[in-house]
Amino acid sequence: MSKIHYFLLLACVLFFFGNSHAQDVSIQQNQTALIQPPYLKTGDTVAIVAPAGILKNRTDEVEQAVALLKSWDLNVVVGKHVFNQTNHFAGTDDERCEDFQNALDDPKIRAIWCARGGYGTVRILDKLDYTKFKAHPKWIIGYSDITALHNQIHNEGYQSIHALMCVSLTEDLDEIKETIATFKSTIFGNPVNYVLEGSDYNRIGVANGPLVGGNLTMLHTMLGSKTSIDMTGKILFIEEIGEYKYHIDRMLQSLKRAGYFEHCKGVLVGDMTKLRKNTTLWGTSVEQLILDALADYDFPVAFNMPAGHEDDNRAMVLGRMIQLKVEKGKSTLVFE
Repeated sequence: MSKIHYFLLLACVLFFFGNSHAQDVSIQQNQTALIQPPYLKTGDTVAIVAPAGILKNRTDEVEQAVALLKSWDLNVVVGKHVFNQTNHFAGTDDERCEDFQNALDDPKIRAIWCARGGYGTVRILDKLDYTKFKAHPKWIIGYSDITALHNQIHNEGYQSIHALMCVSLTEDLDEIKETIATFKSTIFGNPVNYVLEGSDYNRIGVANGPLVGGNLTMLHTMLGSKTSIDMTGKILFIEEIGEYKYHIDRMLQSLKRAGYFEHCKGVLVGDMTKLRKNTTLWGTSVEQLILDALADYDFPVAFNMPAGHEDDNRAMVLGRMIQLKVEKGKSTLVFE
């Protein structure tokens, strides 16, 4: 072998292993544990804010939420603009941002519980400053439209909680006692793991990685922005409400074309609630739709996670490492 051929071969080997090492480092960095805010304890303070939709005629639910937190020996402050009404929103963008920013900045506040979702959180994302939050991290709690905040918090390097909101509370709390129990356990730091009902649609396998995600529409909305999440090494949770099946397929195809699933470790599917019927029927179940969209990947897919827009909305820590074990008869979700 000539010296020229030798050095060309050496260069190729170094290039290959260099790229392989760089990819391994990238995956390790994406699996680095996010910072966990301190769990709540007796006497801590929770702020209730409304970063999105209007709370018209929802005073009773917020008062019920305040009473629930106080029954757990927590203190509560309600944002001064929570019941403001500006068209579709709970106040102007600046007012909603002010309430949320005040809660982020106040070191005495240990958790921020969103009163409701709806739409509007995306309009305040770029106005928020996390400087003081990073000095005194706290839990951000909510689901649906609050997925936008979960994404942003994740990219800032912190865990958050996907769980019920104030307007999720029913008149008889016994109707959602499991939901409330997992919410309470999670904010106070007691481990909550899940054994999910099996499904013939489950794609068998085991995955380990940080759990991320939330509402599919919001994840789709974040594409191409600095609030989109790098899915490398992560397990994605999705849920949705009020969409046509072809809309769900379109969003999944968009995520796929953007490379969202290329290095994903697994998918956990929550509630697909109140799906709308188009005049042209889709032709398959929503479960099969999801499997078809993910057919190019070999990671496990689990259905029947009770989380999303149903009354039974179990709490999950986003950004936390989990093990997802998927079988046909059941799936297990274990938080590390």
